[in-house]
Amino acid sequence: MVAAGGRFSGMSKLLRLNIDGMHCGGCVTRLSNTLRKLEGVELRHAEVGAAELAYDDQRISGEDIAAAIERIGFQVTGTSE
Repeated sequence: MVAAGGRFSGMSKLLRLNIDGMHCGGCVTRLSNTLRKLEGVELRHAEVGAAELAYDDQRISGEDIAAAIERIGFQVTGTSE
């Protein structure tokens, strides 16, 4: 399976995240930049309080994605696949 945009192949999963601690467009930019740097992650959409992405579960886990978000000062409060 190939994710939209074709950035990676293999098994890909959609992940929707609820994120606390975001207050403005600058927060969205910081989140977006962080997610785009993660190997095996394709950001689909980000807004204050939420993000949607596709990821290659052979290269990165949902827990690793959440940990990267928390390292930049936000808190993942919920996920759905």
